Amino acid sequence: MKKPTIEDVAQRAGVSKSTVSQFLNKRYKYMSDQTKDRIAEVIQELNYQPNGLARSLKQNRTFMVGVIVANIDYTLSIQSIRAIEEELQRFGIQVIICNADENPDKESQYIEMLKARQVDGLIIFPTGKHADIYNQLIREKYPLVFLDRLVDGVNTRSLLLDNEMAVKLAIQELVAHKHERIALITLPLGLNRITPRVERLSGYKKALEEHGLPSRDEYMHSVPREEIQQTLKELFQLPEPPTALLAGNDIVLAEVLKYVNARRIRIPAELSVIGIDDAEFAHIYNPPITTITQPIADMGRQAAKTLLSSIEEGGESVPIIYRFVPDIHRGESIKTL
Repeated sequence: MKKPTIEDVAQRAGVSKSTVSQFLNKRYKYMSDQTKDRIAEVIQELNYQPNGLARSLKQNRTFMVGVIVANIDYTLSIQSIRAIEEELQRFGIQVIICNADENPDKESQYIEMLKARQVDGLIIFPTGKHADIYNQLIREKYPLVFLDRLVDGVNTRSLLLDNEMAVKLAIQELVAHKHERIALITLPLGLNRITPRVERLSGYKKALEEHGLPSRDEYMHSVPREEIQQTLKELFQLPEPPTALLAGNDIVLAEVLKYVNARRIRIPAELSVIGIDDAEFAHIYNPPITTITQPIADMGRQAAKTLLSSIEEGGESVPIIYRFVPDIHRGESIKTL
């Protein structure tokens, strides 16, 4: 079977050969999204494969991008990586994925390794410690996008959930069901003040205040995963234990469900539960758990598009902070008092 050519792509897409060439060389400045999408579809249909080596030499690019996640265990990390990879592969760009395990030194080593491999840009879920390294990338005009977290003193293109709004939605839902004793558990804020955890704790306090409810220290906990079970035990031994619990992310929610299962605590009869992050297990649990969701696929795709734009601009990117709007996925885990 004849190998498809650039002329075949142009003819099938209804554009000129030069337009296809501009697409392949990532020159989209005067190209509509409709034209880009059509060319990408035809390339996939025909399984057209341009000469990658010649293209890389011509443009001084590798057509590889590095993605460094702070912790690959999170639902957000796994699902957004998939969306990032799918979006970049549409444009012939390969992805190198690295897991920092919340270790800033490991993250810095990955940054140096990916730079040595001459990746065209980086998407980082930052651990937050090495602001000097991030700022050096910016000074070098290295295309850079932050996802899920911000870092004090670093101004780059950053995409994340509106975390305070996420908690506000959760508290509104619980208050609507007449709950007043509402506890919150998150993972540790960390020395580097991990953005979602800090903002969710702040949002919790603000939301309680808006509803005229007190912030009780004994109901607020930021602890490591291995201490969540003990924290739950202490919560339920209080003279006034919470009637509702907000899990700060999917890992916390998993520990909460383990605890209640082991002790035969009935949800929602004895405890109402709501979680942030749309973990799949929350919806197959009996009863299904109400969750506050973030548009993870959209976040991943937008991170990829933002990085592509930065690459095209040669790293001359205007710093922005873009926040995605959360939504509520109602289950059957909240009791009306």
